[in-house]
Amino acid sequence: MGLFTKDIKSMEDLYLHVLQDIYYAENQIKKALPDMIEKATNRDLSAAFKAHLGETESQIARLDQAFQLLGKEPKGTTCPAIDGIIKEANEVAGECDNKKVLDAALIAAAQAVEHYEITRYGTMIAWSEELGHDAIAKLLTTNLNEEKAADKKLTTIGEKKVNLRAAG
Repeated sequence: MGLFTKDIKSMEDLYLHVLQDIYYAENQIKKALPDMIEKATNRDLSAAFKAHLGETESQIARLDQAFQLLGKEPKGTTCPAIDGIIKEANEVAGECDNKKVLDAALIAAAQAVEHYEITRYGTMIAWSEELGHDAIAKLLTTNLNEEKAADKKLTTIGEKKVNLRAAG
């Protein structure tokens, strides 16, 4: 099932497709975070990535529950957006010679991921409510709140520590 193909015939089809999209995205993020943890030189940044890895695993478990509530097997569908964000992050990180600048680049990449997730979860919560999937809306709201908190934490680390060191 591809986005904007004839496979999506109803709002429920679209809903399932986007749920599969965010499921794929979360699993790709789970794979990418250990590399980001390893590359980060700022202790607070590394700790934030480690904490978010645990949150990502919990978010995947909540998505598993969402699929279960729909009577569907949890599975992802390729998400070119998250693949592109992760690819770009790896390319930029590979070009950073200065470790302090690398930390700033890692924060920027992580926030691009967070913002993508925030948009997806926001949409899915609205659709869940429209389609009467209130239990799923509650699960996704927990995920959304964690993503917003992670984004805020990254902003704080960047503004109070990393960006100043990178610029100096």
